[in-house]
Amino acid sequence: MARWYLAFATFAAVLSVASGQPIERCWGTWAAIGYATAAAITAAAPRRQERQAAAVALGCAAGCATVAPLSWQAFAGLPSRAGQGSLTVIAQAGGHLLRHGTPYLPAAGLTHVLAYDPYEPLMAVFGLPNAAGLTGWPANPRLLLTLAGTAGVYLAFRIPGAPPRQALRSTALALASPVLALPLATGGSDLPVIASLCVALALADRAPRRAAALAAGLAAGMACALKAIAWPAVPVIAALAAARGTRVSWRFTVTAAVTAVAAMAAAAPAALSDPGATVQNAILFPLGLTSHRSPAASPLPGRLLASEGPAGKWAALALLAVAVAAFAWWPARRPSRIDTARTAAVLLAAGLTAAVTLAPAARWGYYAYPLALLGWLRLSRPAWPCSYSSERALATPSASAVASPGGASTGADAAPASG
Repeated sequence: MARWYLAFATFAAVLSVASGQPIERCWGTWAAIGYATAAAITAAAPRRQERQAAAVALGCAAGCATVAPLSWQAFAGLPSRAGQGSLTVIAQAGGHLLRHGTPYLPAAGLTHVLAYDPYEPLMAVFGLPNAAGLTGWPANPRLLLTLAGTAGVYLAFRIPGAPPRQALRSTALALASPVLALPLATGGSDLPVIASLCVALALADRAPRRAAALAAGLAAGMACALKAIAWPAVPVIAALAAARGTRVSWRFTVTAAVTAVAAMAAAAPAALSDPGATVQNAILFPLGLTSHRSPAASPLPGRLLASEGPAGKWAALALLAVAVAAFAWWPARRPSRIDTARTAAVLLAAGLTAAVTLAPAARWGYYAYPLALLGWLRLSRPAWPCSYSSERALATPSASAVASPGGASTGADAAPASG
């Protein structure tokens, strides 16, 4: 695990120097200190104290990469042209929802970039406390986003069967990693979506239990009602459910679709009276097809191609459409290949990577989705085979149970030993 902490520290240090965003530089500075300290503690710990050292290292990493940057922002009020803009948009959307019954402004009101709401309607719910008149941290959408996302991450580790302590430590490690800590520090709107996708995969893997299939559809539908980037998960998880039976797959798909539509309708009841505003905000703006350019403009292939004029923009959209069609075709053509949550998560991560790479307007931060899915797979593996490195004697399940208090090794214990 020391090598992972060292890699995290290197990434954070580079970001603290190279980024043009004050919040990213703030996060990079704090996180680099925490990760470097965690790497030193893990590397220097005597073998008989590995477990205690791992806990202390995790505390340093989580404190410096997650708690400290958020606390610093709360008191210093650091501005950001990109990260904090998402929180402003969510807070505004909550106000529009409370006053007008829809989070989307009509075309006449879209006079600047932050007037657009590129999210699905349910995201505006996180802005309701601010719209209701609360002030300070209780009014900040980040608070509810963090709480909801953290609870979802814990469930994603708990559902596959991890003991509560293991699930808690895996959650802490996930939130302390740059994959989740950086998006959390610079906005946090992706955390509940990522968590919901992992929960849906974990539940679908437990089908054909009817309750599991319905719950998986509910989690996937809620993710889709928050952000459009979650929709590719529906065909993938449907293919995973199909391995348990056709009825299970239909049960999941119908539940996901009904949940998404119902949640969006409940969060934007007045949007049906002005569908053009919904299209302008939630579809055209994220695709870079409005008069105001999306601030999501990292130099990725799709963005670079779209910047070459109208022809380049339509070429980028065509490539994205082909990638989406191919992604939807593969699980429909070979559903038998997707028979575990592991294969489904890998396929979904590959599809999201292609979509982010080819999108006309995207940020580097969107790669947190595929990376988080792969990280969830790594941390949710059964703990006992991972508790010993190849240099140690092979442990049997009974021996592993003796090695861990309560008869089960923890996920965080497994990760340092195999890292």
